[in-house]
Amino acid sequence: MTGMVQAPSELPAVRSAEFDRRRAAPSWAVLLTACAGQFLVVLDVSVVNTALPSMRADLGLSALGLQWVVNAYSIAFAGFMLLGGRAGDLYGRKRMFLVGLGLFSAASLAGGMAQEGWQLLAARAAQGLGAAVLAPSTLALVTSCVPEGPARTRAIGVWSAVGAAGGATGGLVGGVLTDALSWRWTLLINVPVGAAVVVLGALWLSETRAGGGRRLDLPGAVLVTAGLGTLAYGIVQTEASGWTAPGTLLPLLGGAALLAVFIAVESRTERPLMPLKLFRARSVSAANVAMLILGSASFAMWYFMTLYAQNVLDYSPTQAGLALIPSSLGFLAGSHLAPRLMALVGGRKAAVTGALTAAAGYAWQSTMTADGGYVTTIMLPGLLMMSGVSLAVTPLATLATSGATPGEAGLVSGVINTSRTMGGALGLAVLSTVAASRTAGGASAEALTDGYATAFRTGVGVLLAAAVLMLLWLPRRSPEAQSHGTI
Repeated sequence: MTGMVQAPSELPAVRSAEFDRRRAAPSWAVLLTACAGQFLVVLDVSVVNTALPSMRADLGLSALGLQWVVNAYSIAFAGFMLLGGRAGDLYGRKRMFLVGLGLFSAASLAGGMAQEGWQLLAARAAQGLGAAVLAPSTLALVTSCVPEGPARTRAIGVWSAVGAAGGATGGLVGGVLTDALSWRWTLLINVPVGAAVVVLGALWLSETRAGGGRRLDLPGAVLVTAGLGTLAYGIVQTEASGWTAPGTLLPLLGGAALLAVFIAVESRTERPLMPLKLFRARSVSAANVAMLILGSASFAMWYFMTLYAQNVLDYSPTQAGLALIPSSLGFLAGSHLAPRLMALVGGRKAAVTGALTAAAGYAWQSTMTADGGYVTTIMLPGLLMMSGVSLAVTPLATLATSGATPGEAGLVSGVINTSRTMGGALGLAVLSTVAASRTAGGASAEALTDGYATAFRTGVGVLLAAAVLMLLWLPRRSPEAQSHGTI
């Protein structure tokens, strides 16, 4: 396949002729529009968290149903993001940005009007599909107009920070809307905002594409999404049935089989959704695996902290959202610091430092008690957790996209976003099961706290494993250096 990402040792130096002066730095209009789309996508991963108790009371959702309010979005998002990235490369990043945002906004309207639990879950899945079409284009639009080097690192840092702000402020936005209006507005708010961003995108964005064939690997997208969804369903079934029950083993084995078929199909398809040759580049393969592991711990943090604040400490939705604001600021600070730290110590060491910082925060958070004070059980651990995660995300995203040719920018962006979201969906399923097994059906504040703390202790192990993997596998040289020589 032409335009394939090469191994770092084969990458030619980026020639300044590839970027004219007008495109030597990101246009503020492109950056603003792309980041607005990314903000909405990430916002909806966490905006429903503070509304979950209200959704459960209004629609009669079970505890398992609450998990799927989050996971229906995340799994559809992760499963179809590769398709969205490839569609952007072939049909145009601007076009897919607008199509994805339109679908996302329409699904938000349907979710906000839902009268039954299944209607809400279906709308969340449709939101995830729209986000999967939209999200890869946001990063591709930024990277396609910024040359590799410090300028691109700064641009990705801004993109990461805005995405982080979406995830971090989601709790506050959801809490305020739930208290002031209803949980429905955590979804309905996307409609006017999405419409405004569509207008900005139509006016400000210029079309970019890779050209080439017009064929999309739809079977691959369906297989990977079905595999992830089935695997996640099997994981959450362990809470009620245990690991050896047929109702657990069948979906676990079925999900693994579907993912194996996906890999087999991709190795034989003329124009695969995820070209396996892509992972010959060490920077791409290592960064994506590390992002998957990092995401498996970091996404669940917002879920458990929101439930802890409301179910144990009796915070209102708004109070729970406000309680997590310092964590949001920590994420933004880490995103701002990451490019500077990368310039000093390189991408690999910066990512490892971030993972270890996050692990320290998770360890602190695991000491939570049923009568804990805000500063020591939410604010300070949250600062450590989220600043550490953001310190790691920017180097990993930069490493993963540093070797992409213009024709593969959307695909590589989709892969790194898929890894992070896929890890988040599966991690939430696993950690929720861990927490539930520790709680053993107890509903007291002490039992719930014990379950949440166990989930955070498990997260410590996951983050330490990520740090070791990054230390051993990530390229030793910075992405800027990679563009001028071999590793």
